[in-house]
Parts: sequence; C-alpha cells; structure tokens
Amino acid sequence: MKNIKGYSTLVFDCDGVILNSNSVKTEALRQTAAQYGQTAADNLVAYHKMHGGVSRYLKFDYLFREILAVSVDSAEVARLAEEFGSEVRDKLMTCEIASGLYKLRDFTADAKWMVVSGGNQEELREIFKAREISKLFDGGIFGSPDPKEKILAREMKSGNLVLPAVFIGDSEYDENAASGAGIDFIFLSGWSELFGWERFVQAHGLETHERLIDLLGTC
Repeated sequence: MKNIKGYSTLVFDCDGVILNSNSVKTEALRQTAAQYGQTAADNLVAYHKMHGGVSRYLKFDYLFREILAVSVDSAEVARLAEEFGSEVRDKLMTCEIASGLYKLRDFTADAKWMVVSGGNQEELREIFKAREISKLFDGGIFGSPDPKEKILAREMKSGNLVLPAVFIGDSEYDENAASGAGIDFIFLSGWSELFGWERFVQAHGLETHERLIDLLGTC
C-alpha cells in the first residue's frame, strides 16, 4: 500500500468514487432503453455494469449495433444520450458525495486533483460547480465524448497530469485506462457495480478500499 501523499497527481472517476451515482445512472439507462423493449434494456444494463466508465454515446451505439443488430443511427444515439442526461441531471444534484473528500484534499494539499469520467463533460462541470466541489479539482474536470484514454494521454502530454500519479476508480475500464497511461490504480469497491470485482482485483493485484475516506489511512 502506497502513501497517497506520495503522488503528484490524483485522478478520480466520478460515478461510484466521488458521487454515489452508479445506481442512478443504471436505472436511467434502463428507462431510456426500454422504448426498444425490456429485453433490449436488460441487455444494455448488463453491458453497462460490465463496462462501467464507458460513455453513454458508446453504450447507445452498442444498443443498436450489438443488441438490436441494426445500423447505428447517430441522430438517434444523440437523442437517447440527451434523454438519458435529462433523466440523471436532477438526481446527480442530490446524490451522496463521498465522505472524507474535503479531508483528503487537505491531506494531499500538494497534489493536483483532476476528474476523468465517462460522464458528459459539460454536465459534470455544471454539477460540480453547483454542488461546490469543482474548486477541489485544480487539474480540471474532464469527461465524454472524449474517452478516458484520450484524456489521460492529452493531459500528460500537456504537462497538466504530472507523475507520479494514481487513478482512483471503480471499474475494469478505469483500471485499463490507468494501465495504458502507465499510472497506478486504486479500486474502490463500496459503490462499484462491477460483477465479480473481488476476482478482478485479486487477479490484477490491485490496491482496494471500500470508500474514498479509507485512503486517509494511507496518509
């Protein structure tokens, strides 16, 4: 277990890490996809839970391409993404914020903080500002439509993401993105919807904690 204060940059996923919002988005995805039938909605939710952190645009693309086996209609993907966003926006304004967030910011005062999420970037920035937590993330708040791999590579190239760095996430995709960028990874299990996460973290030898506040024990 590494001391969290030893990192120059802390990268956070949003859903399931900063906000207790995974279940909110799962239900909104189910409701949005239900117009194509309950079976299609159930299959999309199953895909969503196995691919947490992937943007809504790619998930609706998957709905058409793999579940419905029809040509992808970009206009329809955009419509569904907007409908999904409308479903979750109000709930993201009221869902639980991870306890210990401000205390961890104090403990890692010398580190840069940034958000790299699969959520819509404009939506994230709006919500974080309204909930008065955007000021914690001096490195920026980033999200879709750019994928996490692209965001990490871009911010490293620009010098904004300074090594050593750690990505704090709750999905297999988060770990893949961190590994691809050559930065450390910490898995948070408490709000994760990843099925079989225990086997996943054991197979990859990942440092794991239940909640964000538990990272204070590594300081």
